Amino acid sequence: MTVTAASRGLAVCEVCGRLTPLAEAAHCPRCGAPLHLRKPGSLGRCWALLLSACVLYLPANLLVVMQTQSPFGTEESTLLSGVVFLWNSGSWSLAVVVFAASVVVPMLKLFSLTYLLLSVGRRSVRHRRARSRLFRLLELIGRWSMLDVYVVTLLVALVQVQSLAVIVPGPGIVAFGAVVVLSMLATMAFDPRLIWDVESPPPFPGKSE
Repeated sequence: MTVTAASRGLAVCEVCGRLTPLAEAAHCPRCGAPLHLRKPGSLGRCWALLLSACVLYLPANLLVVMQTQSPFGTEESTLLSGVVFLWNSGSWSLAVVVFAASVVVPMLKLFSLTYLLLSVGRRSVRHRRARSRLFRLLELIGRWSMLDVYVVTLLVALVQVQSLAVIVPGPGIVAFGAVVVLSMLATMAFDPRLIWDVESPPPFPGKSE
């Protein structure tokens, strides 16, 4: 059996990181934060946030991201049509960056979180080290999830400065921003320690997930 802090009745404070026997205190003696062996309601909250992000993923990529109004008419663009325009105009590197940030990365993040949740729900003992690395990777790439929004904002500023065109953000940007925020919150809600609880479940069921 793998020896873990939970199997010894020790809880790590999520605020200051102090390791404290849960049987002796319900709050961290250093900072006063509540102590839990596992994040309360981790799986339920993570599923709710993940499903909400999945629902908004298609609208984020299919709805209008920005509307360009100029003396020559009005043109509406989605994320995918913007990628095609950048590619056809010769900005291949920028097109690849926007495509990866707006389509590939969010999709892989949603699939990865779904895999982690399903494996924990089935109490799988396979590839636990790899799943832990996958979770750390999700945390790492989460900070780059807003890259596409920054790129669109930069393009809007450049177009409005250099031409008479007026660019109005569309509902696609709102949906995409919601997907990014929800997926980040889902990653934060997931407790990776649940991956290792199959061999040695927490000794205090009432204090765990």
